[in-house]
Parts: sequence; C-alpha cells; structure tokens
Amino acid sequence: MPGWPPRRPPAATPADGVGGTCWRRPWPRCWWRRCRRRAALADAMAGLLRFAGVTISASPIGAPPSGVPSPPPGQRSATLDEARRLVRFPIRTPTVLGPPEQVLLADPDDTGGHRVASLLYRAGTLRLDIFDGRLDPVFVKQAGGSDAEWTQVGAAQAIWIGGPHPISYIDRDGVVRQASGRLAAATLIWEDAGVTYRLEGDLTLAEAVAIATTLQ
Repeated sequence: MPGWPPRRPPAATPADGVGGTCWRRPWPRCWWRRCRRRAALADAMAGLLRFAGVTISASPIGAPPSGVPSPPPGQRSATLDEARRLVRFPIRTPTVLGPPEQVLLADPDDTGGHRVASLLYRAGTLRLDIFDGRLDPVFVKQAGGSDAEWTQVGAAQAIWIGGPHPISYIDRDGVVRQASGRLAAATLIWEDAGVTYRLEGDLTLAEAVAIATTLQ
C-alpha cells in the first residue's frame, strides 16, 4: 500500500537522542525507548502498524474469508449492567445511538473477567468492540486493499480504515483464531484512558467520528 504505514501526526515532544539529550536520562528508560523505536521501524518495514491493541497489516489481501465465522472463545450474551460487572474496564456507550440492542462478552479468564465487550446496534450491522488496549493485541486486520489513515476523535488519535477488510481475533495466548476471520466493514479505532474502541459499520469517516464523540 503506498505510504504505508500511515504517517503519525508529529509528537508534541522531541524524540530521544536528538541533540545529544538521550544520555542524560536514566539508562534503562533511554534503552527501552530505543528498543521501541527499533521495533517500530521493524514493524514499518514488515508493513505492520500496531495501535491500541490492534495489529494492522498491509500485506496483500488474498481470498476474503468465506463461510460462517466462529465467535471469539466463550462469547455469550449479557445485559449492559452485567457486562459492566464482568469486565475490568469501563464500558461507555455512544448516546447518539441509544441503548445497545445486544451486548456480547468474550474470552473470559479463570476468574470470570471477560476480555472483550461488544455492543450491537441496527440489527447487528453496527458494532462497537471495547477492550483494554494496553494489553496484548486483540484483533489483526489486513488493510492491503483499503485506505488507512490517521484521524482524531476529540483530542485522541485514531485510525480510520475506510473499506472492507479481513479481521481475525487474537486469543489470550497470542494465537490468531483463523476460524474467526470475517470481512469487516469500514472501521474507526481509537483509545481513551487505556480503553480501545473499535466502531464498525456502513459509515463515512464523518459519521463514525460523530458517533465516537458522544461516548458517555
């Protein structure tokens, strides 16, 4: 994909190592940031972008997933109040959409804490996946045939993928659940206070951002 990965907006602070400032900081912090930059460079060379618990690949898209995808492990329905008790992150909802028509929880741990909550709207054609984006990757997407670009949701950086693209679930062991693969619609991904939101549906970028800014 030309211009991949999409160029991130400039950071507000200067990069480590510029102007000889890196050596003044404690060695472990300096070393860690250098490793992160090297990892980011390796990802860029491999055509990968890791953002808020989602890995986006620019590799060419082969045959789209076919058949009925399997759900993430342990997926079940719940009420919104129940879901809020069974996850370890806040579940905020877009007020412009009203109450979700269905709530799904997936991938519980040994204590019953679920990894992902999904809110479904418009007969399931619009979904909002919510999870802790500070943990290991939860979804992998192939955007080789779609445009991916940086955008904003309020003050937060976000990624917009404007066309259909394959998506698969990554379980707690880091294994891509190939059977979960499906063709996702246009998607907006953003993070707020360590929580990742993935809004997917037949939306334009402006419509998706308008929905995202009404979270409460």
